[in-house]
Amino acid sequence: MKHQIPSSACAANASLTPAGIRVGADEGNPQTAVKEIFSDGSTDVGIWECTPGGWEVFKREDTETCVIISGKGVIIDESGQEQALYPGAVIVLPKGWSGRWRITETLRKIYIIVQ
Repeated sequence: MKHQIPSSACAANASLTPAGIRVGADEGNPQTAVKEIFSDGSTDVGIWECTPGGWEVFKREDTETCVIISGKGVIIDESGQEQALYPGAVIVLPKGWSGRWRITETLRKIYIIVQ
């Protein structure tokens, strides 16, 4: 059985599909865009971009690992601990994580979500 290798050339410049305002946004007007690279029902991999804005996350239902490609922002967990988001940063938001995203400069990331 042959398997193709899901991939995307140059994630920093890849064309993304607009996906509308970030659900739950309560700060700014964060518009999102996405390119799915792989999905098998339990793992999703892709490129995501969002313009400035903010929103709360309450008890994630999955685990997300992100590599920031461009842009700036911060995530703040429910205890108030902040993690700066900048090109090259790698973050993991485990299942059950609660906190806030605040994007200050259009941010692009590679994401891996595991159910």
